[in-house]
Amino acid sequence: MNFNKFFKGLARVTKTFTLEAGPYRATGVPAVLIGVTGIVVAAGVARALTMSSDRLPETLREARALAQTFRPEHPQLHP
Repeated sequence: MNFNKFFKGLARVTKTFTLEAGPYRATGVPAVLIGVTGIVVAAGVARALTMSSDRLPETLREARALAQTFRPEHPQLHP
C-alpha cells in the first residue's frame, strides 16, 4: 500500500469535510473533531442508558413531577 497516496486522500477528505448546525459552521479538521466528539458522546449516553435502564421509569417520573412544580400555572383553590 502506498502511504503517500493514502495521506493525500485523507488530507483531501479533511479539507472538504463541512459541518453546519444553525448559525455555526465548521470546515476541515475542526469539523472532523466535532463529528468524532459527537459520536463518542452519543456512545457514552447510550451506554449510560443501558446501564441504568431499570431506574429510568422512576427518573422520568421524578423529572415530570419536578417540571410540574416549576410551572407558573397553579390551580386556584375556591373557598
